[in-house]
Amino acid sequence: MPKVTLKVLANKLGLSTSTVSKALKDYSDINEETKLKVQELAKSLNYTPNAFAQGLRNQESKIVGVIIPSMVHYFFSNIIDGILKEAEERNYMVVLMQSNEDYDLEKKQVDVLLSKGVDGIIISLANKTRDFSHLAKIIDYNIPLILVDKIAKTINCSKVLIDDRKASYDAVNYLIQKGYKRIAHFRGDLNPQNSIDRFLGYKKALLDNNIEFDPSLVYVCDNNSDFSDGYENAEKLIADHGNNVDALFTVNDLLAIGAINYFNENNIKIPERIAVFGFSNWFMSSVISPSLSSIEQNGTKMGEKSAQILFQEIESKHKQKPIEFQKVIIDTELIIRKSC
Repeated sequence: MPKVTLKVLANKLGLSTSTVSKALKDYSDINEETKLKVQELAKSLNYTPNAFAQGLRNQESKIVGVIIPSMVHYFFSNIIDGILKEAEERNYMVVLMQSNEDYDLEKKQVDVLLSKGVDGIIISLANKTRDFSHLAKIIDYNIPLILVDKIAKTINCSKVLIDDRKASYDAVNYLIQKGYKRIAHFRGDLNPQNSIDRFLGYKKALLDNNIEFDPSLVYVCDNNSDFSDGYENAEKLIADHGNNVDALFTVNDLLAIGAINYFNENNIKIPERIAVFGFSNWFMSSVISPSLSSIEQNGTKMGEKSAQILFQEIESKHKQKPIEFQKVIIDTELIIRKSC
């Protein structure tokens, strides 16, 4: 069956296409009888508006791009949920892309989105991203850009994130108040800003409580910071320090769960012998034994807010209004469970 267009409706009713279009949009200058005739015919013929053609007329694609490091990551999947919810309410299509923590792929994906004429882009940067020229390119194209979670401080755009330094400080301070003094840290790669800030929060909590910072208790986990990394570094930690460590704070829950697996397999009691505190509050954190204390990042809220800001900036651009960049800090909370 041929596609039903405005022209087809107009020819059947003996009206102009502009009149039919206005009738479908319920314009006040079209009489009610004409509106009813147009709307009933459109319904009977299963007419669907051509969003692409509308976008061309309005100089918008009604498509936004989202680039994240991993879609299967619990935290990032929550961010996606928040973005999709806001996009659905505004009848926007979302093109999701996964960088796999790879800078070259992230850069290529930006070029693809720009070539598709998206109205805006949301990115959580890959751990390996050190050059931000592709972000500057988005801005040069006058495309609204929102950075979420993993950001670049030097890029002039809106950002939605948590206070990683404060969140880590609060977690380590909690451990200290519970009586733990020799606290190890499994940190992420040396590049991502959130990895740096979580380390700095850990270190500051120690110093503020008059506990000397011991660099030998810090382990860099640069192998995607996954289960195996946590397991292997837990083994190194015990080999290096034996009983001279009583708590572990990790940059994410995957590392913590890997460490817990090692401790469980080697009869190292949690939290009696060593406490463990993670970061991100994955679903798995609540079902592992013992259940893992963690930091709730509120990923869905981050996704919702980043999308809300993006759509505000897209609207401002269409109305030729100046865009005021925002930096929004989403609150975190400590989720205390049996691991400490």
